[in-house]
Amino acid sequence: MGISQEALAERADLHRTYVAGIEAGVRNVTLRIVDKLAEALEVSAATLLSSDGESADRQPDPRPESSVGKFVDILLVEDNSDDAELTLRAFKQARFANFVHVVRDGQETLDYIFCRGHYGSRRFEERPKLLLLDLNLPKVSGLEVLRRIKADRRTQMIPVVVLTVSKRDRDIAECRRLGALSYIMKPLDFQRLSEVTPELSLNWGLFKSSVPLRA
Repeated sequence: MGISQEALAERADLHRTYVAGIEAGVRNVTLRIVDKLAEALEVSAATLLSSDGESADRQPDPRPESSVGKFVDILLVEDNSDDAELTLRAFKQARFANFVHVVRDGQETLDYIFCRGHYGSRRFEERPKLLLLDLNLPKVSGLEVLRRIKADRRTQMIPVVVLTVSKRDRDIAECRRLGALSYIMKPLDFQRLSEVTPELSLNWGLFKSSVPLRA
């Protein structure tokens, strides 16, 4: 279904290593876990356990055919674990289905985008479609990350939204000069993100909820 282990783990509220173990066949799977995975994949447990993974009640991809494979992958750069957790929780509550990968410092950000070091096995073509960039980062500053991304012709078109704690942050003007799209006040949530990105024509995905939403 084209869903990464990390995205599936997030949807099913499981640890990624556990999902990897299931896929590798080295983990025993309880019926409770089967139910959680089936719900995350929006298929029945019978479909998940069938030999070919297909069934008449398999849910069709809710995205328009022309947009399949074009949904936005987001790189969230946030060294504060509490802020990152708040962001992911807000996205989950909004039934936000796009893949979000979190990195914790400026050097890891550059390694991820340019497929170096720990991320050397990544394909460069799979770079994120949107970068949410905190400025106060260890190892390499957010400003320097932005400068290097915009200086490379291969990555200069990646939209960058700066995360800031103050509208008066003196670095915002420099971010604009370097090519940042906009900025968002922290804590980040899906509503604030959607307000600053309409001009990008990006495709947001939302989970189909089986539980009625509360006011």
